[in-house]
Amino acid sequence: MREVTIARHGSPDVLDVVDRAPREPGPGEVRIRVKAAGVNFADVLMRQGHYPDAPPLPFVPGFEVSGFIEAIGPGPTRHEVGRHVIALTRLGGYADSVVVPGDFAFNAPPRLSHNEAAAVPVSYLTGIVALYRMAGLKAGETVLIHNAGGGVGVAAIQLARLRRATVFGTASAAKHNALRSLGIDQVLDDSPEQVEKAVMHLTHGRGVDVVLDSVGGENLARSHKLLAPLGRLIAFGVHDTSRGEHRGVIRTLAAIWNATTHAPAPLAAQNRGVFSLDMNQLWTERRFLHASMEALLTDVAAGRLKPVVAKAFPLGRACDAHRFLEDRANVGKVVLTC
Repeated sequence: MREVTIARHGSPDVLDVVDRAPREPGPGEVRIRVKAAGVNFADVLMRQGHYPDAPPLPFVPGFEVSGFIEAIGPGPTRHEVGRHVIALTRLGGYADSVVVPGDFAFNAPPRLSHNEAAAVPVSYLTGIVALYRMAGLKAGETVLIHNAGGGVGVAAIQLARLRRATVFGTASAAKHNALRSLGIDQVLDDSPEQVEKAVMHLTHGRGVDVVLDSVGGENLARSHKLLAPLGRLIAFGVHDTSRGEHRGVIRTLAAIWNATTHAPAPLAAQNRGVFSLDMNQLWTERRFLHASMEALLTDVAAGRLKPVVAKAFPLGRACDAHRFLEDRANVGKVVLTC
């Protein structure tokens, strides 16, 4: 089998394809012959050395795959050899074979290609946790999605529209037409000054009910200012760290605090909520993840959610996939194919 390893931090060129013997699945596990693997910005941050929960070097990145079950470990199972599945991998996905717990593998809807299937788990789970669980999004509310052209951004647009919310999104001008074709209500230029001006104009000065902020850094304070009364800010991802700005959760909250007021009473009186989301910390919540994935795949099978693949790269060109993602050239998901 082939896999892509990160043996040292640095540019995309540090990604190295190596040969390994495939691992045999243990009790409760399945081995998947991978046909496509999702690429996430967390993978880029791990490669750069900016991701706080990255494992020790060397390791194989990749949180999600699509493929066929080729071997099943001992014990009872609901799976069958040859079945097309989508799987959460918690690393190891950049490979043409991977072993995962059986309850992290799900039957793929027949309507999906392998590339589309690999675009589902991380992006749509992040969206469903942020919008449905943390924000409790309701029909008629307004959502602002930063970096709306990214994998999570596109998933969040679709999930918010399922809840009959009004969706605003920020993106570079080159992505505006593509995002309009996905049904976004308003696409905004991604410069901070233009975003604030446009949001306040569109909401008649009230602000938005929910903000999804994957940019991080100082943008979080600006996002907090755009919240309406009872608004919720969901901070996930830290895209700014790829440009050398690293800010943990404590410093993030401090930035929001300092941008609003130093006095606790006025801050509390604003009636706004702040959530921090890190999907890598939710792997132990297996029942929740399993139920959420089953719900997502039901909507995908019914055509209510439609994964968007921006571009596919062969496994051996993982470095080019990372460059494409770092350049913010994608509208939708980037995948690797085996």
